[in-house]
Amino acid sequence: MSLTEDLNQILETALPTDPSFRQIEKAVIDDCIGETRQYASEGSVEAFLLSAMRLLALPGNGHTRLIPNDAIAVLPLRFVSVGRSVQFIDAAPEIAAPRGELIAVNGSALSQIEATAEKFLAGTCQRKRVIGPILLAWPYALARLGFSSNGGTTEFRVQDENGRIANLKVANEHTVPGSMLYPRNEHGKADPAWEPEIFVEIKDWQELGLSIALPSFFDPNENALPKAISAAVECVRASSNKTLLIDVRGNTGGDFLLTMPLIDAISESANKQVVMLVDKFTFSAAIVFVAILKHRLGNRLKLIGEEMGDALTFFAEGGLLELSTSGAVVRYSSAFHDWKNGTTDDTTPPEIARKIVPAGSLNLDLEWIERPAVEDAPTELHQRVLKSMSKSLDSR
Repeated sequence: MSLTEDLNQILETALPTDPSFRQIEKAVIDDCIGETRQYASEGSVEAFLLSAMRLLALPGNGHTRLIPNDAIAVLPLRFVSVGRSVQFIDAAPEIAAPRGELIAVNGSALSQIEATAEKFLAGTCQRKRVIGPILLAWPYALARLGFSSNGGTTEFRVQDENGRIANLKVANEHTVPGSMLYPRNEHGKADPAWEPEIFVEIKDWQELGLSIALPSFFDPNENALPKAISAAVECVRASSNKTLLIDVRGNTGGDFLLTMPLIDAISESANKQVVMLVDKFTFSAAIVFVAILKHRLGNRLKLIGEEMGDALTFFAEGGLLELSTSGAVVRYSSAFHDWKNGTTDDTTPPEIARKIVPAGSLNLDLEWIERPAVEDAPTELHQRVLKSMSKSLDSR
């Protein structure tokens, strides 16, 4: 097997299937293919991966991208985007350094690195913020982008919550497998191995309202999620006189069709305000969930948090390619979604086309960004948000 065969998989399956490439000029695609092919023929794995990332990022469709996490080694540092900053939130046990906001790498401002890296990252600005931090811990990527050091180490400048600046140096050969610190479906939690234990977490805050956390809509067996949704439906129908808080932060998607009974229950039973917590780690089916509710509830639905990870017009479905030589994964799309205007085309699956509605723009009613430490205790945040909303309503 060779890297050329990895490239052929991309060219024979992903590009012809993915309708998002129809909008890109052939000359631009061919230029990226030529560069990727050159690195493949040289057997330069990391160079091949970055070039393939650039190729698959051309349509600006975050559902289509090369995921290098399983194929690369990174410095044992975990960086996560929080709001518009990048936070250093975890490291290997032997690395002692204060956690905080990443300011610079090898003397270069983070903003400069992010601007240079942009063409290698797929999707919206928020999607780039989600998937981009792995490049900061990948020595080869820093070198390719022009931000490496000359001494065999990488130096990070970090500012803690008290404003103190610390410099952290890590030897470039001190690496671990990328997937140890950067999961394929980045969720933004401090623990990279985090997975939702349950599909629905419900808490009754009495006079404040009812909170429902929905961490994921991905259920491979399609058994546990429908049961959890049914339980949530019962609670919503029994609590029609309460303010309802729905938390889909960190929900990277799955099958929104399985959540339609809950959407129906909220639309039909919620007599008071419905509040939705969202963030940049809210993707795909979770955004569709929000879009349908916004269309049905209008101003009764309040969005709190930060801009979500995808736009309302995107390409999805498709599949995965496991590139056996490089070890990377390619995610490609096959279907058009337009939840902004409610339109479809010949690639939109009929079962989805029947549900598509014109949700318009999902503008935030209140920006509310929490640090990772707070996100690990969501019910406390739910209480705070419900109290805040209660005061807001009382003041009207």
